[in-house]
Parts: sequence; structure tokens; C-alpha cells
Amino acid sequence: MTHCPCGNTHYINCCGRYLDHGEAAATAEILMRSRYTAYTLNREDYLLATWHHSTRPASLELARQPPNQWLGLAVKRHEQSSADRAIVEFVARYKINGRAYRLHEISRFIQERELWFYVDGDIMQR
Repeated sequence: MTHCPCGNTHYINCCGRYLDHGEAAATAEILMRSRYTAYTLNREDYLLATWHHSTRPASLELARQPPNQWLGLAVKRHEQSSADRAIVEFVARYKINGRAYRLHEISRFIQERELWFYVDGDIMQR
């Protein structure tokens, strides 16, 4: 079995449930983890489908980007401020052309019709 890129269990029992089998993420943190995994797999379809319509870009053009080597995800906190709003703070590490980077973001999520969506986020500077 393949380990899930988000850092939890095996892919098929973790993010594969959402990316490959269409299950709805029960929390904003689960959605954020599955979106990270989607980035590692270049699954632009899933990323756009889970992006709130009010802020969703027309395309991410992942195929045109330099290939990333994703190194890991650390969830710092998950706070649900109301029944339909939450934030998730995370750090994602990756390499492009051998150079290491880290993305530290506080992402905002909203729930509509029992589905969580990524809205936007603030990138934290070191």
C-alpha cells in the first residue's frame, strides 16, 4: 500500500477516498489535507472542484509549472469559528529544481450544502 502524501495512513484509506471516490471531506482540515495531496498528484480537477466559486481561478495550469517535489505537510492548527467557517494553518515543504521551499499558510474554508470549500489564504512570511 502507498503511504498518503498528506502524512496520514495509506492513500486509499485517506485522501484517495476524496480524490478518487468522491467522498465529501467531513472537516476543513481533511479537505486541506486532500488538496495538498491533489497538488502532489497534479490533480487540478480536484483542486478547482474544491475551491469556492467566489475565488476560484479559471485554471491553475499545473502542467505548465516547473515540477515540484513535495516533501511533507505539517498542520499547525484547525479552528472552526462557526458551523460553516474554519481556518487551517499549515506548512508544506517542497523542492523545485533542487531548491527547498516552504509554504506557511493560514487558509480559510467555508461549508455550503454540507460540502467544505477552500476560499483563500494568507501566506505567512518567516
